Amino acid sequence: MHEPTITPDLIAAHGLKPEEYARILEIIGREPSFTELGIFSAMWNEHCSYKSSKKWLRTLPTSGPQVICGPGENAGVVDIGDGQAVVFKMESHNHPSYIEPYQGAATGVGGILRDVFTMGARPVAAMNALSFGAPDHPKTRQLVHGVVAGVGGYGNCFGVPTVGGEVRFDPAYNGNCLVNAFAAGLADADAIFYSAASGVGMPVVYLGARTGRDGVGGATMASAEFDDTIEEKRPTVQVGDPFTEKRLMEACLELMQTGAVISIQDMGAAGLTCSAVEMGDKGGLGIKLDLDAVPQRETGMSAYEMMLSESQERMLMVLRPEKEAQARAVFEKWDLDFAIIGETIAEDRFLILHGNAVKADLPLSTLASSAPEYDRPHAETVPPAPLDPASVPAVDPIDALKALIGSVNYCAREWVYQQYDTMVMADTVRVPGQGAGVIRVHGTDKMLAFTADVTPRYVAANPFEGGKQAVAEAYRNLTATGALPLATTDNLNFGNPERPEIMGQFVGAIRGIGAACAALDMPIVSGNVSLYNETDGAAILPTPTIGAVGIIRDPETAIMGRAREGHVALVLGETQGHLGQSAILWEVFNRAEGDAPPVDLEAERRHGDFIRANHALIRACTDLSDGGLALAAFEMAEAAGVGVHLDSDDMATLFGEDQGRYLIACNFDQAEALMIAAGRAGVPLFSVGRFTGDTVRLGRAQAPLAELSALYRETFGAVFG
Repeated sequence: MHEPTITPDLIAAHGLKPEEYARILEIIGREPSFTELGIFSAMWNEHCSYKSSKKWLRTLPTSGPQVICGPGENAGVVDIGDGQAVVFKMESHNHPSYIEPYQGAATGVGGILRDVFTMGARPVAAMNALSFGAPDHPKTRQLVHGVVAGVGGYGNCFGVPTVGGEVRFDPAYNGNCLVNAFAAGLADADAIFYSAASGVGMPVVYLGARTGRDGVGGATMASAEFDDTIEEKRPTVQVGDPFTEKRLMEACLELMQTGAVISIQDMGAAGLTCSAVEMGDKGGLGIKLDLDAVPQRETGMSAYEMMLSESQERMLMVLRPEKEAQARAVFEKWDLDFAIIGETIAEDRFLILHGNAVKADLPLSTLASSAPEYDRPHAETVPPAPLDPASVPAVDPIDALKALIGSVNYCAREWVYQQYDTMVMADTVRVPGQGAGVIRVHGTDKMLAFTADVTPRYVAANPFEGGKQAVAEAYRNLTATGALPLATTDNLNFGNPERPEIMGQFVGAIRGIGAACAALDMPIVSGNVSLYNETDGAAILPTPTIGAVGIIRDPETAIMGRAREGHVALVLGETQGHLGQSAILWEVFNRAEGDAPPVDLEAERRHGDFIRANHALIRACTDLSDGGLALAAFEMAEAAGVGVHLDSDDMATLFGEDQGRYLIACNFDQAEALMIAAGRAGVPLFSVGRFTGDTVRLGRAQAPLAELSALYRETFGAVFG
């Protein structure tokens, strides 16, 4: 097959800048072959190399006594006691999902599940955080249907419960939806599998499904902006098969029990290239591959196509040679391909053979750890002036509540999560729609809580406070179940980092996230950066999603009850009535104005500790975030089928989004005991109303709970069903 001539246009089409190509020439001392150009393009793109973000990611807190493995592996690993560990990560599949919604979302789920079981963990929970454009945008309906079906189609068939997540709509995502997938698994703390190859002359083994042409160039596509050529990128989207993935997981976990595995890496972005290079680089070894041995499902594939294919459900392992027959038998039993396609070598080389010809011969270490790293210019975001409360017109508080619960951003989400299997494996304690999701750790008394949070409007206005708030809200969501937050994973979705204002958003958000993770003892153990989320120069809202995991060691300390008739409504935390960048300002007045609410991290920690210390006095609990007290009280009442009467009719008091606050429901004598405890602990606790009857009353305004519940439950289906 004739290889194309390397031209400036071809170099640009591979996402490489002229100065990066000059560096390649300097490294290898000659013009690269077409396959070598593809390999450099794959390893040096933003998606694989983190070249614009590495400098800032290094500043995040990533360690703690609970951390077994931090960033740099397929997923993070955190100790949960009794010799057990939770393994988790969040990762984006944004660009593929916009081009081909079903397969883009499905393979995003498949990829994150592989990241978890590659480490030796059996997946036990999944979440997703989805951001779409305006509901009336011509593409939004197709994206919502395709993405939700893809997430459900893959996760349900694979057999892992979806226990939480979030869905948002904003015109800023019209040209770029976000699909962030999270998975968590359980493993023995002393049986974690890593990706660093070791030993010279060890067989490199290809496992799983066969290689096709789907997804060729996917990682490079994911590292570029969109324009009017978007439809031409459809072939770069992978195609998933959850049933093959299920078999692959069972085969891998079975093989791991035999002691045959030296190292293992899933084939995700950039496929065979990235997996082989990362294994070799982490182990300080070279890799030699013979592509004639790669199982293929299409004929006449070139070395370039095989090295850059992102066909799904594939793994790469370095095996102990004496265990080869045993390993092959396991994979044949599960009806999966098993092929020795190369070996580890002592020299720093990435040697690719195909058809008796050398297609690539590169110094391996330059592909990964020596990839370009940029300190991009960044313009710090100047936060807007505080919102003047007098500029917000007074409206009937029930009408304001109706505007929120009748919006696709704050109505009930059953239409989405009813398409997901939330109960498979029979360990789900709390399904989506009620705050953090909770599962039992099978065969123990422990439970794990999961949440995914960010408020992009806050981050756009004030990246530092917005970054802090995303972590703080995750902390509160876990705390409200009685869980102790353990650690976080981040999915940092931003526009083009070559624009100083976008890089400024990124830097500010990282600083805020780092400050909050340190103050709240929630280190970042894994994550993903997704840049260039913009179309024709219009960027998404900065969306650094925080996925967090917490532990409930004793079921007696869980807070899982519901409000009921006669319960007192209490707010823990100070209410100043902050309306800047609030949900009510956006949904009622279509205004995104003012500064984001400030986050007092010391108060967050004090209030969280108070909730956990006094769990026995609390019947139901939720954090106050978007929509403030009014929305939280309505949701708590609606879930319990009981009315709620709040004392205030002041807009700022009802809908302000001051941070560090929780709404608590309990009976009168428990409320008295909590007040005494709050006085001793020096935390502010206020009675704000009670749960009673069958109406929602905000000051003097009221409406039947049934009427509001119908609006809340039916809006999403009415818009998208």
